[in-house]
Amino acid sequence: MRILIITANGFEDSELICPAYRFKEEGFQVDIAVPEWGEVIGKKGYVVSANLSLDDVEPSAFDALYLPGGKAPASLKHMPDVQKIVQAFEKEKKPIAAICHGPLILAAAGILQGRKATCYWKVAEDIEDAGAKYDNVPVIRDGNIVTARKPEDIPYFMKEIIGLLKEKSSNDGANGL
Repeated sequence: MRILIITANGFEDSELICPAYRFKEEGFQVDIAVPEWGEVIGKKGYVVSANLSLDDVEPSAFDALYLPGGKAPASLKHMPDVQKIVQAFEKEKKPIAAICHGPLILAAAGILQGRKATCYWKVAEDIEDAGAKYDNVPVIRDGNIVTARKPEDIPYFMKEIIGLLKEKSSNDGANGL
């Protein structure tokens, strides 16, 4: 299984690093895409080397999308390439996960209308304005979309995401895919 992480400078360090390692523990391939190929720096100074630029991303090559929070989503949400990638994952009903400010990207891509979601409380109004039903709980799964509020929710968030990915893998295998 191949996981795409999209981020930029100012990401929340724990929201990128912990899930990336957790995905790797499960044996998934993790690819990190950023606006321009190279390194990005987290809010707390953690440096991550990306192996893709947004221009290199072909959504069909990936099984799931993960959007960490922090300050990065504020700039990413306005990028047409990011919106198109999110929309492509949604169109194929591939798993999409976002934490903290990450759901801002989902809102900008127009995929939250009529969905349940959670996020960092300061951006809840933006999520509701995008048509989502916001609930201040650690994690929400609505179909193929999993959202969470903050770093403290990562254990619950990852349990839900890993469960969704295993469910998808099992269903794909049962369908001969």
